[in-house]
Amino acid sequence: MDKTCATLAGAVADIDDGASVMIAGFGGSGAPIELMHALVARFRATGHPRDMTVINNNAGTGRVGVAALLDAGMVRKVICSYPRTRDARAFTARYLAGEVALELVPQGTLAERIRAGGAGIPAFYTPTGYGTELARGKPVAEFDGKMYVQERALRADVALIKAETADTLGNLTYRLAARNFNPLMAAAATLTVVQARRIVEPGGIDPEQVITPGLFVQRVVAVPDPQQEEDLIRADEAASRPDAW
Repeated sequence: MDKTCATLAGAVADIDDGASVMIAGFGGSGAPIELMHALVARFRATGHPRDMTVINNNAGTGRVGVAALLDAGMVRKVICSYPRTRDARAFTARYLAGEVALELVPQGTLAERIRAGGAGIPAFYTPTGYGTELARGKPVAEFDGKMYVQERALRADVALIKAETADTLGNLTYRLAARNFNPLMAAAATLTVVQARRIVEPGGIDPEQVITPGLFVQRVVAVPDPQQEEDLIRADEAASRPDAW
């Protein structure tokens, strides 16, 4: 089955209001900037999707990527490991105004909750967070004399993924550290949408190199020259300096 989409707009055209959306990336590494910005463009044109729950490692920087979704007013809740990036103005403004809710999750716990969601494991126990506010209201148990907190798996309606190479069947490889949350999120979503720098025919990827099998992927769109979040942030900061006016 050919899973390629002709355009970014087509790849995100049916993401619904209220959808839970996993967005891969660790900072700018592995972040699907073009898919996120296509979603923002759709919102500006149609007013949809809105009221999304975004699951990401952070809450965005500047006004690009995840921050662009927040800045546009498309997000009602963020689940992340750290909301205070170097320039978290988009999240901070919405959060202080009471327009966005936050669920704070330790980074390793976030990764494991997503992995569990993809593996069909409903919950697990971890010592991380025990005795803190993050464990309030959660079941706890003792194992071998040590206390653990029960954490529930995370799944999402949609995952937005960035790959290095995809084939038309949806098999994926990643570039170095850009792998990060991408494979976990691809397995934990009902609809996985991928932007790939290169798309090849079946057999064009050595099976030994496949990280995400096509089983977990529904759509692939080619983005041969993807933008880097940090470059966009620097360009925005340069344009905002008084000497640029």
